[in-house]
Amino acid sequence: MAAAARAGFRRLFSVSAFAPTPPPAARPAAEPCNNLFVSGLNKRTTSEVLREAFCRFGQVVEARVITDRISGYSRGFGFVKYATVQEAGEAIKGMDGKFLDGWVIFAEYAKQREAPQPPQQATPSTAPSGYQ
Repeated sequence: MAAAARAGFRRLFSVSAFAPTPPPAARPAAEPCNNLFVSGLNKRTTSEVLREAFCRFGQVVEARVITDRISGYSRGFGFVKYATVQEAGEAIKGMDGKFLDGWVIFAEYAKQREAPQPPQQATPSTAPSGYQ
């Protein structure tokens, strides 16, 4: 029993708190599309400011900053939709890593949403005959 306790204790403290964490796995890049995901936005950035910043790279169909329901301020990210994929590519080259409202923003192709899965129907369990 004491040997097992010592082995468990040794295993518990064998990993140093100062050991470097493993690097995160690289996320797969999204397919090129005309919709961009923009992150790193200032809390005060509005959809109009986002549109103005990105309109110099092509025809912006929609620019939307995602806001907090309670405060109404930006949640720090948004989406910009262009008329063509080429315009979206130019916008990434021109705006990724640049300043907007005093903050460095990041622009990348938006990932397509997966279709929501229908909920699984639970199968009725068979309760023992004494339980109803």
